[in-house]
Amino acid sequence: MTDPEPDDREGGESRGDSEDAGTGTRTTRDRGRRTVETNLFLTVSGPPGCGATTVCEALSEAMDCGYVSGGQIFRELADERGMSLTRFLAEADASDEIDRALDRRLRTIAEKWGAANKAFILESRLAGWIAGNRADLRIWLDAPEEVRVARTRDREEMGAEMRVREVLEAGRYEHEYGVDISDRSFYDLAINTARWDPDGVVDLVLTAVERYDPGTDEGSFPTRDVEL
Repeated sequence: MTDPEPDDREGGESRGDSEDAGTGTRTTRDRGRRTVETNLFLTVSGPPGCGATTVCEALSEAMDCGYVSGGQIFRELADERGMSLTRFLAEADASDEIDRALDRRLRTIAEKWGAANKAFILESRLAGWIAGNRADLRIWLDAPEEVRVARTRDREEMGAEMRVREVLEAGRYEHEYGVDISDRSFYDLAINTARWDPDGVVDLVLTAVERYDPGTDEGSFPTRDVEL
């Protein structure tokens, strides 16, 4: 999926329930589906099996905005190099260059949408760190390991391999960027997605978006710019 341009976003038609005059955020119900008109730039992060893809797709629809994931960018990079995904994964395991190219492209997207004053969602394990203070709200999704393993049983990567990859990735983030991926103190919202169904998780995030008021915002936890 190619990153959409900020001017490409189409505003949702108001069918109106409520509007916050301070933020321009509007909540409507379209045939029973909750929608929120907003200009907030969100990042969503979490480990494999946390439900990020499902949640982000629903948020993108509810907020009528673009959504880019690290997985989509990874596939784009493979296509640009004329490689199959399997071969590209092997190349990525053998060299840090591909991961850095992925992270740099995510940073470019974050810089563009952080200055656009329009709604957008960026999802990747490092999205919150890469976007840093450019993001309006940074969200962490997680679930107990056994739940995440069960959710990913139909994928190629099974439980033991998933755990090994998580450890290796955490080591890469620490070594290359000085990032402790286990530090979640700067996230504005952290949700255990095992406790609610996907619609419930989406409702929690939309409520945070709807109720966010920059006029009463006393400050996010600062994050340093990660050198890529």
